[in-house]
Amino acid sequence: MPDSSFTASSQKNAATKRDVKQVPFVELFNHRVQGVVSSGSDIERVYVSFFEAGTLDFYCSTNNNRPCGGLGGYPCKHLQAVMKEAIAAYGFDQVINYLKVPGDVSQITSVGDIINRRGTVKKEPASEVFSRFLNYLRYLELETSNSPLPEMSWFV
Repeated sequence: MPDSSFTASSQKNAATKRDVKQVPFVELFNHRVQGVVSSGSDIERVYVSFFEAGTLDFYCSTNNNRPCGGLGGYPCKHLQAVMKEAIAAYGFDQVINYLKVPGDVSQITSVGDIINRRGTVKKEPASEVFSRFLNYLRYLELETSNSPLPEMSWFV
């Protein structure tokens, strides 16, 4: 399941508590670590950020495709938050393996070590990731029920 966001954390590197208020959505999907980061100044604005596997190319923009003001040749604070939360959710080893971080991975001990091996800015629309986030929110709005959801039946 290489394109799936459903991956288990290793026992050695189990997931830790996430900050869902700052990063409400993070996933390993479609050869990326990608997520949505809340804006600190505008409740209606979120940032959509990703790191691409293999190259570690990255991008961050608002939900309406305006580039992040902090994005330069180095990952902005939103990208760093997505990476931190991905490690909290999936575990350090899982994220490193999924991203296919280049070089000697035994030397990687922090989020900064991964980010320092970054690729280049790769401008892409936020629509795919933002759409997945909105679909995720739809499940949170459902009333509690014991009846199965047809699209979730493969979990049974």
